Amino acid sequence: MTVTETLLTPLLAAGPGRPLITHYDDAEGSRVELSRATVANWAAKTANWLRDELDVEAGDPVAVLLPAHWQTAGVLLGAWWCGAVVTDDPAGVKVAFVPPGGAAPGADAVATVSLHPMGLGCGADLDYVDEVRLHGDDFTPWGPLPGTAPALGRSTVDEVVAEARQRATTLGIGPDTRVLSTLEWAQPDGLLNGFLAVLAGGGSLVQCTNAKAELLPARRTGEQTTLDLVG
Repeated sequence: MTVTETLLTPLLAAGPGRPLITHYDDAEGSRVELSRATVANWAAKTANWLRDELDVEAGDPVAVLLPAHWQTAGVLLGAWWCGAVVTDDPAGVKVAFVPPGGAAPGADAVATVSLHPMGLGCGADLDYVDEVRLHGDDFTPWGPLPGTAPALGRSTVDEVVAEARQRATTLGIGPDTRVLSTLEWAQPDGLLNGFLAVLAGGGSLVQCTNAKAELLPARRTGEQTTLDLVG
């Protein structure tokens, strides 16, 4: 199975309506909360779009050059779901995901991710948000992906999942853990600690982008977080 199927399926079975990501952008003054089911829908739309429109197949490299954000979660999980290999090097990749104004030299296609808190598009030539809306909320891979398939850089599916689970254990993330994080999802460590470990442990994430330190104490109280990953 893919990284997405392995980590997300148990969460959906345990409670699809439970919050998975609560995203704050302190530069925008916004708060958006997505359930496990909603994140899975974004991931499915992304996987369908990548496979059906951009011809991304298992083993194809996809560059994710985005900040920690709820839209980035959909991009990552969708890429893994269709068997793509996530990287931070755009050279020679099938598609690169960039924020508005971003560049990806050497990528076959460049998709701009709006990062708009309400999920609006940004009017780019290849606008991720506008494109994926047209695709289905369910995704069925063409075939099983072996655990030895590459998934993140040079790490395989099995290695990524095992590392995410180990970090969840080390950090103390379990089903009742609500994580307050300001970590960026730099590959691989930031992505493993700040995102995948939360999924692997069955917890939920309160991700703060452009975080203002003076807002964090009240946020811990209001969101009832139990663990800090504050850089």
